[in-house]
Amino acid sequence: MSQYKPKTELLYRKSKPIDHLSISESISLMIQEQKNASKEVKKAAKSIEIAIEAIYKYLIANPYGRLVYVGAGTSARIGVQDGVELFPTFNWPIERLEFIIAGGLPALLRAIENAEDNIAQAENIVTEKLITKDDVVIGLAASGNTPFTCKVLQKSKENNALTIAISNNPKGKILEYGDYKIILDTKEELIAGSTRLKAGTAQKICLNIISSMVMMKMGRVKNGIMNQMVPTNEKLRLRKRLNKY
Repeated sequence: MSQYKPKTELLYRKSKPIDHLSISESISLMIQEQKNASKEVKKAAKSIEIAIEAIYKYLIANPYGRLVYVGAGTSARIGVQDGVELFPTFNWPIERLEFIIAGGLPALLRAIENAEDNIAQAENIVTEKLITKDDVVIGLAASGNTPFTCKVLQKSKENNALTIAISNNPKGKILEYGDYKIILDTKEELIAGSTRLKAGTAQKICLNIISSMVMMKMGRVKNGIMNQMVPTNEKLRLRKRLNKY
């Protein structure tokens, strides 16, 4: 019996293999596939909206609760990229932000062997990070089946945290552990299994929308301006003076 493969792992068959195309043809196809990634985010707009409302209400009700980003590999890096911007952009308290990364911080710069399969580390880190009913835990997995991320979300849910599951696979196991589920069905990659491509693009767009809208609802955007921005360099200090906030 053949093992089930998520769509993100399948061969792309809508054209010749990308390495059989010219550079020009490859660029055009890659651009088109990136556009398709944004279309999948649009299809998920309603579930994203519902998640935003839930996250906002939860963080307001739990003033010490944290936003916790969880992932392995590319998904972890995309989560970190979104989360680290929340302090300088919106003055979101650093103590209300957390990251759970398969393989730990070194995995942001290099692949750590077997990290995404390490369920024991996942269970331990939920305990170490003191994930509780006050926290919002956002798990990202392109395949939807990453053991580390699934286990973190499962344990977080058992601890009564609010869980958001984001999967590029409509049948991803991670969806079982999400109080709110977002499916970004980006399907096959031009380079089979390389989910840093359109799956990653869709995840980045999705997180941009979620974090920006949550911060906006919390009053950290006024008249389209980052009214609580932390000016960490001269460009930003000048922007703050000119906008008088």
